[in-house]
Amino acid sequence: MEEKTLRAINAATEAITEEMNKVIIGKNDVIRKVIMSVLANGHILLDDVPGVGKTSIAVALGKTLGMKYNRIQFTPDVLPSDIVGFSIFNRDSENLVYVPGIINDTNLLLADEINRTSSRTQSALLEAMEEKQVTVDGKSYQLPEPFIVIATQNQVGAAGTQVLPHAQMDRFLTRLSIGYPDKMSEKSIILGRQVEDPFAVVGQVASKEVVKSMQEIVLKVTIKDEIVNYITDLVDASRNNNMIELGISPRGAIAVSHMAKACAIMNGRDYVTEEDVREVFCDVCAHRILLTQKARAQGISARDVLNQLMGGTKTPYGVE
Repeated sequence: MEEKTLRAINAATEAITEEMNKVIIGKNDVIRKVIMSVLANGHILLDDVPGVGKTSIAVALGKTLGMKYNRIQFTPDVLPSDIVGFSIFNRDSENLVYVPGIINDTNLLLADEINRTSSRTQSALLEAMEEKQVTVDGKSYQLPEPFIVIATQNQVGAAGTQVLPHAQMDRFLTRLSIGYPDKMSEKSIILGRQVEDPFAVVGQVASKEVVKSMQEIVLKVTIKDEIVNYITDLVDASRNNNMIELGISPRGAIAVSHMAKACAIMNGRDYVTEEDVREVFCDVCAHRILLTQKARAQGISARDVLNQLMGGTKTPYGVE
């Protein structure tokens, strides 16, 4: 890969980060992982407590990338047809006519509070997230490229929520938590909200064509056999761990490789290293495993177990 291509991508990602920092202060690591997920053409789940900026990240990302952006606020009365569309009988033509849903003309879909709607409505996204198409009355409709879902949810106040099924969790490339800002960042946030709307100064620095081009370049990043073997060993270890009831799926293994490629690009390289894999492994896989009852009873988190796996798995250059 040419050096100027790497420099161009780095310049683009830095410009995106700078614009998003106007709204999201003190969370560069989260912004970095969100951008990586976009470069890897994957869906993002922002899972955290209320009020830390989950929706703000999604809105800022949409404005910055210049992609066709739509938002749906999930509530118990939202129907699958609101998302994927429906067919209606046309009396003049005596045929069923397809009426598109919110998803059809969208590059970036913000699924806000996705766990506040019914399981039936949640499942309407399954085909779209995996195959980039929707099927209504036996006919399939392709979604535009790129197509990315950025969903938000919080686990505080579980009344009225529906837990996402594991099959749908597995379709999210990454699950990210934002966390509370530090004191200096929080002061800046408060002062910045006194007079003007920070979203008003967020500008478009990319386009869907640029994003699609970067995604195609990421796919061409070199990943050597020893790195693939390392990912395979980590995945296999998750399926043979006494703290894990359900290990990482093959879809998860592929996701690690794609995210590691995006990480390599953002680190200024056109090849993947073990450090790239280790940087993204927990973000890609923590939501894909199910812990045993024993692990949950002991208060052990999925990230704790995955970090132990990385610590005990032989790397291409030795043992960590």
